[in-house]
Formats: sequence, structure tokens, C-alpha cells
Amino acid sequence: METGTTGKTIEITHKKVLAVAIPIMLSNLSEPLIGVVDTAVLGQLPQAHFIGAIAIASLIFSIIYWGLGSLRMGTGGLAAQAFGAGDMSELRAVFARALLISTIIGIFIIAIGPLLGKTAFWLIEASPAVEGQAKVYFDIRIWSAPFALANYVILGWFIGMGRTGYAFAVQLMLNLTNIALDVFFVIGLSMTADGVALGTLLAEIIAVSFGLFLVWRILVQNGGHWSRRRIFQKAALVRTVSVNADIMVRSLALTFSFAFFTAQSAKAGDIIIAANAILMHLLTISAFFLDGFAVAVEAMAGQAVGARDRPLFWKTVKMTSQWGLAVSVLVSIIYAFGGPFFIDLMSVNEAVRTTARTYLVWAIIAPVMGFACFQLDGIFTGATRTADLRNMMIISVLFYLAAWYVLTPLYGNNGLWASLIVFFIFRAITLGARMPALLRELF
Repeated sequence: METGTTGKTIEITHKKVLAVAIPIMLSNLSEPLIGVVDTAVLGQLPQAHFIGAIAIASLIFSIIYWGLGSLRMGTGGLAAQAFGAGDMSELRAVFARALLISTIIGIFIIAIGPLLGKTAFWLIEASPAVEGQAKVYFDIRIWSAPFALANYVILGWFIGMGRTGYAFAVQLMLNLTNIALDVFFVIGLSMTADGVALGTLLAEIIAVSFGLFLVWRILVQNGGHWSRRRIFQKAALVRTVSVNADIMVRSLALTFSFAFFTAQSAKAGDIIIAANAILMHLLTISAFFLDGFAVAVEAMAGQAVGARDRPLFWKTVKMTSQWGLAVSVLVSIIYAFGGPFFIDLMSVNEAVRTTARTYLVWAIIAPVMGFACFQLDGIFTGATRTADLRNMMIISVLFYLAAWYVLTPLYGNNGLWASLIVFFIFRAITLGARMPALLRELF
């Protein structure tokens, strides 16, 4: 047990680390359910173009919201510091500022929705039938933008306080409601893409309403008071915007890296891209687990920063990293023995299966090689040193591209995978090199 400068007692134990990390893992694993259910429900209809329409429209929203996931990370870091400092009024202000910004951005997305839709459908070449249904979906779901972004804020605020069970509850409410509404509108009322879109819109509204109810419960328990002056304090607003902007740039750079990997896989032929896609699914699953401990260190390290407690900070980093390393090794062992089985589950094509097995070693070593960059991302997010997150990510992308340029002509697909591992390693090296400066500034 450690005590910060405010006198607020913060306890860090293995049990607490798991209590924070496990709900995030479960939440991560539940997220793909929406896409699966959307596809499965529309798959009950005889026309194939409905599935393609949802796939395209969902991709558009994924791109729109990907960078705005910074609202979750930025709110989490700021909330963790306010909670660690024992400043419950600032905790309220953090939530209000982030919600205000997310609402403004959400309304702006709705306002430019027609332009976004036209641009997206112009870039994506699809059949008239697919594009027609995709537009129907897009025109309805665009109205969920303020609620989707508010959900990011709510999740981040819960995570910052270490209340990841609440975050999981909100995600579960979103997913289950969306599933139930999809079935009701499409199977029950014989709707098509419009039913799936309406189900998602209503599910977002219900989830945010449930989340706000949980926020209210926490505020009643923790005290503090609302202050308009504090909420609209210029320096605090600027900091909130700056933190989110930095993380957005970092997220876009990360998105580019994986999109680049996919594009280079496609150039290598149908068999290579299919094999790499299967292995990337394994990589994504491992990331779901590692992200749990990255979120744990984000919340707990952020609270230690707020409490100005260096020993607590180091204890948090050490304990969460031990768990992150242990889980990464466990996942690698599972992939080493079960990888061929997972590959066979995802493809019946023998050429794809054989090729995926050839390159399976990269999916096996990736969790162990990448866990450190996950942990450091969490540390710097909790400390709200987001300029470092942004800058070190950009530097790492440059090293990644340099490695690809050198290794791929020599080693083909092995070189492509090696360059991705180099990317993971340099994310850890560059952020690790900034740790001494971070500690000097914080403590």
C-alpha cells in the first residue's frame, strides 16, 4: 500500500492488476461480436450484396472512428491523474471537458456526413447493389457519431479510475443490445441494411445512457462538485485538446503501419495475403490480451503520477509488466503448439495453410517481442506524455519503412514480417529512451 502527497491511499496488488486487466481483455474479445452478428443476421437473407454492403459501410466508420479512439486514451490518462491526486472536482471537470469535445466532434461528423459518404463511396469501387445498401446503412448510422464518441469518453473515464468492470459492463450492454436489435429488425421486421444500422444507432444511445447512469453513481460515491469555471479553464481545455491530438496522430501512424503491411502482402499474391491475414488474426488476438495490462498500467501509473508517488509508480510498472510478459510468453507457447490447428480452422485452402505454417514463427514471437511497447504505451498515456507517444511512434514508423526497404527485397515475406517486428522493437526502444526524462519531469 502506498500513500500519495494528497494523503489518498492507493493499493497496488497482483489481484488489483488482474481486476483491472481482465475486464479489458473480455471487452476486447467481445468487440468483434458486433461485426460477426451483423454479418450472420444479414447472411440469413438470400441476397449476397447485403453482407458486402455492411462490410464496406462498417469499414468507413472504423476509419472515421479509429483516430478518435484518442478520446478514450486521453480521457483515461487525465482521469487517472485527477483520481490519484484525490481531486474529485477535477475528475468531474475532466469528464465534462472530454464529453464536450466529443459532442462537438460528433455533431461536426454528422454535418459533414454527406461529404464523407460521397468521398468514401467514390474511393471504394463496389457494385450498384452493394453501394446502394451501404449508403442506406451509412445515412442512418452517421447519426450515432456523438454517442459513439461519448462512449469512448465514458470508457476512458472508467479506466482512469481503475473501474474497468464498469467499462466492460458498458461494452457488454452495447454489444448485447446491438445483437438483440439486429435480430429484431432484420429477422423480426424483415428489414435489411437499414435494420442493422438502426440497431447500431439505438444500441449506442442505450449504452451511453447506461454509462452516464454509472458515471452518476460513481460521482455520488466520490463527492466533489461541478465548477463551470474549472471546466472551461483555458489551460485545461488546451491540454485536453493537445493530449487527444497527439494520441490521434500516434493512432493514425499505427494504422498506416498495419495498412502498409496489408498492402505489401497483397502485392505478393493471393496466397501470401491470405496466409498473412490469418497470422495477423493471431496477432490481433494476442494484442487483445496484452492490451489488458497496458490499460492496467495506464490507469495505475496515471494515479501514481497524480499522487506524485514515485515508489508507487515503479511498483505499478514492475507488477503490470511481469503479468504482461507472462501472458505474452503463454500466448507464444499456445501459438507454437496450437498454431497449425488455428490456421486450419481459418482456411480450407491447402496452399494457404502450408504458406501460413511456413511463416507461423513470426506470429509466435510477436507477442513476446511486442509486449514492451504495449506497456510503454500505457505508461506514457497514463502520464499524459502524449507528445512523446506521437514523436516516438513517427520515428518507429520510419525505422519500420527502412527495415522493409532493406529486408523485403532480400527475404521476401520473411523480410516483411521481420520489418514489423523491428517496428515493435523500436517502439519499445524509443519510448524506453524517454523514460529518464519522463521520471525527471514527473517526480
